[in-house]
Amino acid sequence: MRLATCRIRKAVPRDAERLTEVAHAAKRHWKYPARWIRLWRDDLTVRPRFISTHAVYCAVRGRELAGFYALSGRAAHFELEHLWVHPAHLGSGVGTRLFAHALKRVRAAGGTSLEIASDPNAQGFYRKMGARPVGFVPSRPRGRRLPLLVVDVPR
Repeated sequence: MRLATCRIRKAVPRDAERLTEVAHAAKRHWKYPARWIRLWRDDLTVRPRFISTHAVYCAVRGRELAGFYALSGRAAHFELEHLWVHPAHLGSGVGTRLFAHALKRVRAAGGTSLEIASDPNAQGFYRKMGARPVGFVPSRPRGRRLPLLVVDVPR
């Protein structure tokens, strides 16, 4: 696959609304019921304060924000809080570029692992990127579980 031509930059608080739009569009792409999307609204909403307190990076193609990711954690263990690609850019390599950038950030911060509570539809992508399944975490609605994956980050 030829990787997308895009620039990755640090998000700023004024990006919050656009990042939220990307997250919602990406989640709706999987054809989840509208009531589930409403249930996940807070989880998919990126607030300016979140951007100020987390490592959040955007992929920009031309003038368009194509996707983003967010990390939490410190020391050895990090968590991928978000990784969303706008449906118009799926399959273009934007997700691969974002994920590779996230791993570089984790490595630069001294991290040795990255944990991902993956949407079931994205699990194949993360497995392709080197993540391995380690279990499941509860989700909503009640009874739904998300695959839990881990990537070992070599020094």
